[in-house]
Amino acid sequence: MTRVCLLGESDANLSYELLSRETAREALATYEIAEPFANSVAVDTVSLGTAVSLLNDLEWYLVRFVAEAIVLEPSVSRTEWLSRDLAREVRDGEVPPEETDQRLKVFGLVDGEPVEPLFVRRTQGEVPEYDLRDVEETLVVRVSEAEFSG
Repeated sequence: MTRVCLLGESDANLSYELLSRETAREALATYEIAEPFANSVAVDTVSLGTAVSLLNDLEWYLVRFVAEAIVLEPSVSRTEWLSRDLAREVRDGEVPPEETDQRLKVFGLVDGEPVEPLFVRRTQGEVPEYDLRDVEETLVVRVSEAEFSG
């Protein structure tokens, strides 16, 4: 199963914004919705292709209410998420899964809410420590070269 997670903008109640609109509600109707982080919506899909397609279907809502759209694809990593752009690149065969682990966007987690990200490169196989503030945990998202450079 491939998990899609949408992290809401701080000024939006993401569940409400998605489920109160017919098109988004219909796109999500076949999935069991979870909230793994504060102000998030997550669903399990059958494949990476389905995950990317769902994100494409929700584009209008992503632009307005979502701070980050991330994908957890077990064939790439069981613990590190992929950004939407990197997930699409892997699905399209533009980037091999084994080449996705160098560029990272690491979020701190405070009370279940992702806080300011730190862009880092994996060094000697390790994720550098998150040092922007004291946090309970971190959320590691692998990003595309364009996202890392831009």
